[in-house]
Amino acid sequence: MEVYIIRHTRVDVPSGICYGQTDVDVAVTFESEAQELRNKLPVHFDLVYSSPMKRCTQLARQFGRDIIIDDRLKEMHFGDWELKPWNEIPEFQIAPWYKDYVHTTASGGENFITVYERLHAFMEDLKKNTHNQKVLIVCHGGIIRSIWCYILQIPLENAFKIPVAFGEILQLRLGRTSTDDFIIQKK
Repeated sequence: MEVYIIRHTRVDVPSGICYGQTDVDVAVTFESEAQELRNKLPVHFDLVYSSPMKRCTQLARQFGRDIIIDDRLKEMHFGDWELKPWNEIPEFQIAPWYKDYVHTTASGGENFITVYERLHAFMEDLKKNTHNQKVLIVCHGGIIRSIWCYILQIPLENAFKIPVAFGEILQLRLGRTSTDDFIIQKK
């Protein structure tokens, strides 16, 4: 199965703000960013999956009417840190998280291993849909980093070494088993 994964486009949130699972709006540049993505992607997909956040569903609707909303594609929940500037989160809270975001839970939120477990379950279910040839997933940076870890079988501690830009496309081949999975390209 050929799978295209897109990180949502820019959001209407100032730089440096933690927004995780907060349902923020897309930026005013959305139409031009969406057009650029439509020019880069196939016209038809057998299935279009999306995180329930409107920054993802709005983009997913550019590629299909019947979108499958899946909560497992949500970004990491940052709990009490949501909509706070990163540099205003108390050092005693954020320092342990920076040191071990895989296991340390964001204050009132979740850790990266929880995000990865959600994504892992989603990918395993997706592999069962063997009749679909071309699938689109619209999601978030944390989910895309989880996909990299899943496909490459790398430690979760290395996930944030992989940059993921707004509107970035990852194309991969998803096989029946992990040995059949591989990355085709990153755009």
